[in-house]
Amino acid sequence: MDSLNASKLSGTQKEELMDQVKQQIAVANAQELLTKISEKCFKKCVSRPGSTLDSSEQKCVAMCMDRYMDAWNLVSRAYSTRLQREKNRL
Repeated sequence: MDSLNASKLSGTQKEELMDQVKQQIAVANAQELLTKISEKCFKKCVSRPGSTLDSSEQKCVAMCMDRYMDAWNLVSRAYSTRLQREKNRL
């Protein structure tokens, strides 16, 4: 970490670094979301693991994923709105 001294970076370099960090966080969040969806929907919908899913399992997984994404988006929007309100108060 000593090789990265933020005080030596220009304003543009700091912005680029922050953008890279934000992108990495977004990728990590997307990976976590996919992992959680997979775990929760598999656990909920697949009673007997095998090499294929039957039609009811496929439908259950698809609906579970849709509901999970809807909930995720709702929470994300509410969180963003709250952050924006807090930012405007400052």
